[in-house]
Amino acid sequence: MTQAHINVDVLVLGSGAAGLMCAIEAGRRGRRTLVLDHADRPGKKILISGGGRCNFTNINARPENYLSANPHFAKSALSRYTPHHFLALVEEHCIPWHEKHLGQLFCDRSAQDIVTMLLRECKDANATIQLNTSVVSVARSDCGFLIQTSTGTIAAESLVVATGGLSIPKMGATPFGYRIAEQFGLPIVATRPALVPLVLSPEDQARWCDLAGLSAEVIASLPSAATPGKINARSRPPRSTFREKMLFTHRGLSGPAILQISSYWHPGEPIELDLAPDYPVIAPLLTSKGRRDRAAVAVALRSVHPARLADRIVELHLPASDASTFALSNATLENLKNTLHRWRITPAGTEGYAKAEVTAGGVSTDALDARTMQARAVPGLYFIGEVVDVTGWLGGYNFQWAWASGVAAGQSA
Repeated sequence: MTQAHINVDVLVLGSGAAGLMCAIEAGRRGRRTLVLDHADRPGKKILISGGGRCNFTNINARPENYLSANPHFAKSALSRYTPHHFLALVEEHCIPWHEKHLGQLFCDRSAQDIVTMLLRECKDANATIQLNTSVVSVARSDCGFLIQTSTGTIAAESLVVATGGLSIPKMGATPFGYRIAEQFGLPIVATRPALVPLVLSPEDQARWCDLAGLSAEVIASLPSAATPGKINARSRPPRSTFREKMLFTHRGLSGPAILQISSYWHPGEPIELDLAPDYPVIAPLLTSKGRRDRAAVAVALRSVHPARLADRIVELHLPASDASTFALSNATLENLKNTLHRWRITPAGTEGYAKAEVTAGGVSTDALDARTMQARAVPGLYFIGEVVDVTGWLGGYNFQWAWASGVAAGQSA
């Protein structure tokens, strides 16, 4: 069978959120645009996001909600394509949506609504999508780039890499985008799982993991003492404190608060958890003329936590010598109060890319133009979305980066 030879103006590798958005924008400019993907359907990661309802943006998305070795890089794209722009597109397609807490916007029905919208926009922009096609090689040519694929050769003036990161390999994630960057001499910021559950040591699992399924509202942060010498200070934005739910799992900790702090965490560092934010649970006992024994502490803790968690805190953090009905000393109660509001625990690791929602690190922003996403040293080569060293918070921020970076490249490629 004779293989095809295709000529296009813009070839987009990857039919995820960023790739489809880029194709729409390039097609609108009259550019002959082709989206290529090895998957059998477009927008796979969109379809599983937000529990199947797609948390398609966050109305509060700002540059400070993103991690990058260059915290200023995302400013240009995010300011030129805002959550309100994408929301206007959603409403233009009559997709019903709702806002959850902390500015998170979800589809009322299904994430399929967002994929259908993007595919319709691609069709209207005359952007073609070709699936089940693997890229064999990429090379420079007189016309721009020559891409050998499993179905033939494609010549493209501009090449946009929107291949995503390493998270959720069962959805087809590969390091292909990083390999293209390295082929053309672009540096890579070391990648790691982000927005990922944390795994505890065997000792801490024995203490806590039989509570799997229990959740509690906490404030998760990294102690300031954990920062020096661990990572480049530029890669940690000023705020790394999150007040949301924490969930005990069979191997460690998860829930929104833990997923958020995991993006900032590095091996060997502790995390700090306020287990009773805004609740002076122990303080009243310090001034009480009534009971101040272990039972009284347990009752106080149960006012803010499930009984099993409250009892476990008492069991682990009140010394056995105080196990009588006699009043606990002020020093003991003070220590428990400090533990409750500043519980430090050092994770043994993470659940890895298999459970990570996104990949931190990626193609260095030092090598890219912030307005266009084009490689400074390789005209016509662009990198967008998760493959770039820009990682958003949990709650729609990464989709907003995908839309914004896709538009930026699509307006230039």
